[in-house]
Amino acid sequence: MAFGNYYEATRRVELNTQPLQADVTVDVAIIGGGITGVSAALHLTERGYRVAVLEAEHIGWGASGRNGGQVLPGFGASQVKIKQLVGAAQAKRLWDMSTEAVDLLHAQVQRFGIPCDPARGYLHAAIKPRHVRELHEAQAELLELGAPVGQVLQGAALQARLASPKYLAALEDHISGHIHPLNYTLGLAKAAQAAGAMLYSQTKVRKVTPGKTITIATRQHTVCASFLFTAGGAYLSDLIEPIAGYIMPVGTYIIATEPRADVAQMIPRNEAVADLNFVLDYFRRSADDRMLFGGRVSYSTLPPPSLAASMLKRAQKVFPQLADARVEYCWGGNVDITQNRAPHFGKLADNILFAHGFSGHGVALTGLAGKLVAEAIAGQAERFDVFAKIPHARFPGGRRLKVPALLLATSYFRLRDML
Repeated sequence: MAFGNYYEATRRVELNTQPLQADVTVDVAIIGGGITGVSAALHLTERGYRVAVLEAEHIGWGASGRNGGQVLPGFGASQVKIKQLVGAAQAKRLWDMSTEAVDLLHAQVQRFGIPCDPARGYLHAAIKPRHVRELHEAQAELLELGAPVGQVLQGAALQARLASPKYLAALEDHISGHIHPLNYTLGLAKAAQAAGAMLYSQTKVRKVTPGKTITIATRQHTVCASFLFTAGGAYLSDLIEPIAGYIMPVGTYIIATEPRADVAQMIPRNEAVADLNFVLDYFRRSADDRMLFGGRVSYSTLPPPSLAASMLKRAQKVFPQLADARVEYCWGGNVDITQNRAPHFGKLADNILFAHGFSGHGVALTGLAGKLVAEAIAGQAERFDVFAKIPHARFPGGRRLKVPALLLATSYFRLRDML
């Protein structure tokens, strides 16, 4: 795919890592150098554990360094769905931990001076009357959860905050916001490295052999560990077979326009925005006043044809002001979704843990996941277990049929969006 990743072009954190060059023995091995993995490495190292992170590409190469940068509480599944899955009391605990995740992100940014342009403020936008009703329901639900409740903006009040003819209403969200996700990931990784964690890039894991001492084989060398944490997300593939069928890698895509003076007028308070469609549009201003506009999905993980042009057309339908805009960056990557869109945490053995399936809500929650894993390895698993008790099912159809099955289900929701 042409154009390249805007985040790579604007990275501001230098991180030096090398491939694994010898056999090592550690307390904890972590597979995956995204936010989940480097957060776990930081929290474990600060607890005194000897930690090695094994990343097949480079730190932040996967979803952590490619996503929309939208910092959200909650989950890919609605709070109503979470209640159905675990009951009201546990759903409230999960919600509270998701807001803790947002606070943790901002605390880590401040603590380590990570240059990732953090901003607070978010608008959930309604395209059709059904969505307006859903915004009022969400407002009531937030009130019940004890969360800061914003207004449902309409008419002139809405236009003052979001200069688009497309939306009927928008719900203010004072918890959420946005960051430069790659700089955030690299900043956490650098903090973990400074604390003593060993970060190995270009180190693909070939095989995991469980046991009291776990053996992790790479192309040339071996890591022996007392604990293993797998945090590969959508890029873990079938390496850990017992959990492979529980997530689906889904491609999602973003464009960045040229810097424009009028972008600040389109979203004057610098909020992040997403609509309420099942296949949604999401967008925000960058620190250098580009429009970063995301959307579209690919269940084959292959980029759609004419992607940059089609994404720009979507952006122009939201903001006609972009009629003369040009796309300077266009990129994508895979997110890991679960069947119920709730995160999937658990243990495969007393000394093998996993956390994945953030389903598009991972920018904040992955950082907390790393902290919860560190707590669990240290013998304080109560909070990790709240997530681990969320019930999950494999995608139906096995390897060959799960994509067609998901496409059929998604076609229904696309049709619902259109109607």
